Amino acid sequence: MNEDYPLLKKRFIELAKKSYGSDIFTFTQFLGLAEQSAFSEILSEIRGIKYSTFGGADGAERVMIRFGDPDTFGYEIPFPIVTVKIEPVNQKFADSLTHRDFLGAILNLGIERETLGDIVIIDNVGYLFANEDIAPYIIDSLVRVKHTDVRLSYADELPEGELYRTEPRGIQASSERLDGVIAKVFSLSREDAQNLFARRLVFVNGRCIESTSHIAKENDVISVRGYGRMIYRGCQSLSRKGKLNILVDKYI
Repeated sequence: MNEDYPLLKKRFIELAKKSYGSDIFTFTQFLGLAEQSAFSEILSEIRGIKYSTFGGADGAERVMIRFGDPDTFGYEIPFPIVTVKIEPVNQKFADSLTHRDFLGAILNLGIERETLGDIVIIDNVGYLFANEDIAPYIIDSLVRVKHTDVRLSYADELPEGELYRTEPRGIQASSERLDGVIAKVFSLSREDAQNLFARRLVFVNGRCIESTSHIAKENDVISVRGYGRMIYRGCQSLSRKGKLNILVDKYI
């Protein structure tokens, strides 16, 4: 485990207790999967303290945690997240831009990753979820991604349709063990899939899973760092040879 995790867990507890003791909302920065897993390990220590998560849109992988409850406090404070639209000045002559291109250009401005959420790319346009405090600096400072000149603005509305798109995929497996499901979905050998668990790269609903025999449950969000993520929809039927016909929605 990362040596900073004990401090991170302590910070979670401090924010939760500050919210509960003072009747105010408190927020984390954006959390990746590993940080979300660390949060799941301290839930027993903040039992009874209400919280919610959000990353800018439904389906976001990187999220903030907000401690506090509007019904209890009698007022509401939204998550401090804005959406920044990053688009080529001239699409005709633009590079084909990837997530790595957008993220690298932003981090090169000297910005901390924890202030940034997901970056979703649609039709070569990036939509960045960012902490509202850092967004003006990004908009003023970022002028180029890869070799492409870009213009930035606040996106008042997200593109129509699903921002996080999935496609259904059927697989056959002998059981609902997570290692077998991952091997089938990402076209890996069983051994390679099992090695991912030892390397702490497999997460279910934000919790790191190290047991290869973990059984997937319906509607679990399964993330494998470096490979992608999916929503597990469960066993649909049995094949003639007794295999499980399993359905997942794979993010694309």
